[in-house]
Amino acid sequence: MSAPAPAVPVTGIEPLREAGKPVIVQVPAFGSMAQASAWLTANRPAITAELHRSGAVLLRGLPVTDAAAFAEARDALVRQQAGYKEKATPRTDFGAGVFSSTDLPAIQPIRLHNENSYTLDFPGLLLFGCITAPESGGATTVGDMRRALRLLPQELRERFARHGWLLVRNYSELAGLPWYQTFATDDKAVAEAYCRENVVGYEWLDEDTLRTTQRRSAIVTHPVTGEPSWFNHFAFWNDRTLDPDVRDVLVETYGEDGLPFNTLLGDGTRLTDAEVDTINAVYDEVTVRETWQRGDLMLVDNILCAHGREAYRGNRKILVAMGEPVALADCRPAPRPATGLVREA
Repeated sequence: MSAPAPAVPVTGIEPLREAGKPVIVQVPAFGSMAQASAWLTANRPAITAELHRSGAVLLRGLPVTDAAAFAEARDALVRQQAGYKEKATPRTDFGAGVFSSTDLPAIQPIRLHNENSYTLDFPGLLLFGCITAPESGGATTVGDMRRALRLLPQELRERFARHGWLLVRNYSELAGLPWYQTFATDDKAVAEAYCRENVVGYEWLDEDTLRTTQRRSAIVTHPVTGEPSWFNHFAFWNDRTLDPDVRDVLVETYGEDGLPFNTLLGDGTRLTDAEVDTINAVYDEVTVRETWQRGDLMLVDNILCAHGREAYRGNRKILVAMGEPVALADCRPAPRPATGLVREA
């Protein structure tokens, strides 16, 4: 006979809404991860409904203490896992679809962005879990991109709606990730085939230096809620967002066209410093944060909500899993994806 299912408190969820913070749900106390997972499964519809309302939901009080427990919680909340394509930052792979949220240095804050906004399919859901809370700082910041879109000046919204955004990447051993790490292959033909299949323009500048270009929509429509949302990495990777001293060093070393990442309006126009500052000010306006506690889980709808990270002190171990893949084609993208610069007549 199979073991009896663990008892599950029938409590539903009671979201706590506080200005400046993501929605927080305090879960019941559980004696085991099996019981916690059963509760998560039973309450997944209610959690998903709140996620579609708020964009991000933090679940507090779970016995998630290691990668195995995190994967168990992931399996209760996520119906289908999603892959991580066209890698841009270093992560540790813990197996079973569980990764570190990022391995970038603790001193470096990470601006709000939507995961894989430059690919043709991307995770619809991100799940973060706190195994070790930092001494200070280190919150995984989130921001509602529906509100961000409303806050952008109309003229900027209209330009991005018409032209989309253009991402230019230069892969080398010295800055950013080399191409073979991004495309998870050391076979150039395989990397080139991926680019062709995924509407990415590519050019080999020398034996080991690859440049890619891809035009993507900056505004998409959520396939479930039907809401328009600001969805891109434009400001995140724009050279004007860089610390001025860092930018000067990179430009001196690689030239204006050789930066590891840069972005343009989809018609090839460079936005002014003031326009980039305006976009970043909108991100600042919508950013909310909550200090991590061990065992916390946070679900993020990757279309409705962007995420980032504060700098921190002390040890910090935040895991991430990606799920519920979404095809860009299902999000009413405009303009359509293209391999690079597309000028209108």
